[in-house]
Amino acid sequence: MRILVTGATGYIGSRLVAALLADGHEVVVATRNTDKLAGFGWRGDVTAVTLDAGSADSAALAMAEAGDVDVIYYLVHGIGQPDFRARDREAARNVAEAARKAGVQRIVYLGGFVPDDDTLSDHLASRAEVAEALSVDGGPEVVWLGAAVIIGAGSTSFEMVRYVGDRLPLIPLPSWADHAIDPISIKDVLYYLAAAADPDTVPAGAYDITGPGTTTYRGLIGGYVHAAGNPRAGLPLAGWQEALIPKALTAWVAGNVVPVPTGLAVDLIASLDHPMTASGDLLRNIVADPPGGLTPIDEAIAASVTSPPPGRSTNWPTHIISPTATPPGPVGISCACTDSSVASPPTSPGRRCR
Repeated sequence: MRILVTGATGYIGSRLVAALLADGHEVVVATRNTDKLAGFGWRGDVTAVTLDAGSADSAALAMAEAGDVDVIYYLVHGIGQPDFRARDREAARNVAEAARKAGVQRIVYLGGFVPDDDTLSDHLASRAEVAEALSVDGGPEVVWLGAAVIIGAGSTSFEMVRYVGDRLPLIPLPSWADHAIDPISIKDVLYYLAAAADPDTVPAGAYDITGPGTTTYRGLIGGYVHAAGNPRAGLPLAGWQEALIPKALTAWVAGNVVPVPTGLAVDLIASLDHPMTASGDLLRNIVADPPGGLTPIDEAIAASVTSPPPGRSTNWPTHIISPTATPPGPVGISCACTDSSVASPPTSPGRRCR
């Protein structure tokens, strides 16, 4: 296939480009500034086009320069920026309309879980709005993959966990620390993204992608400090203590302590009121697991701990095995367990709460 990847310099996009090339696809990368591609090992193996998704003219020009394209991966977001919801909707519409005019058949969008709740944060609400904006009359069919926390060195959510686990000897635990989450390793995200390009394997629609186990935010932090060999104590906060510390203040502090932009930290932390567990159709019901199975939480964390600092790897991943379809069927997911200590490892796949 000839595939265009937007957001190609980002955490997911840069790794996806390497995976698609390893699978034998012809890849076009789209970015605001093509000069930033020079540091990536795959630069000489791709066609590069300039794309400012916020401009309809830029999107149309990018598609014209890209030539024939079968599939677009939409990995663009403006979370952390002012008015990002409106900007993200406009950017998605621009790319979808340009894709329609260019005859693109499919758009694969990596978003996130959207809880069934009337009071969603801007971050969560924007995920669904982007998927809707990508669906234009007469345009490409859309595959929307929803994920919770992605475990991998360089993932924003995981790097926040890493920084907290490394820097804070006493870790405050608000009530949302015991909310259930279905995390997924970066390795498995790339596997599912590769699968989603093939219409014979994955019909158009919305799917949740998860790893094989369920944990909590407390368990995720505990899994990290356990793997890193950094014993830490947890301090559960009573309701009145949480009330004294507004979430906005928590987000502001996080944005100034954790090495991510304050606006991004604010938007992410505002989303923690909701459990992040799969509630829709699971992609693994129709896509066979990769050889060796999906990556357990503890293994994903351990691999991230031992990975080098986030950078522009020229060799990883070396190969993503193409998935094949498997008959739909029920998939069991272990329930979330409440860990008694921050330093305890995350829930093991298959372990059930009593």
